[in-house]
Amino acid sequence: MQDKIYRRPDVESLVGLSRSTLYAMIAEGAFPKPIKLGKRAVGWRQSDVLSWLESRASAEV
Repeated sequence: MQDKIYRRPDVESLVGLSRSTLYAMIAEGAFPKPIKLGKRAVGWRQSDVLSWLESRASAEV
């Protein structure tokens, strides 16, 4: 199974966080790092984002 790649606007919409919050959390190690797609393009693996969401949901319980 191949992971879908989410671009930043998709990730923001999916997790409900702003760009600045995402990048602050990446710097803190609290959100998965993006993968480089090109010179000026990055994306996140679907599995990484969904795993992060699941870990947040299980931490609330």
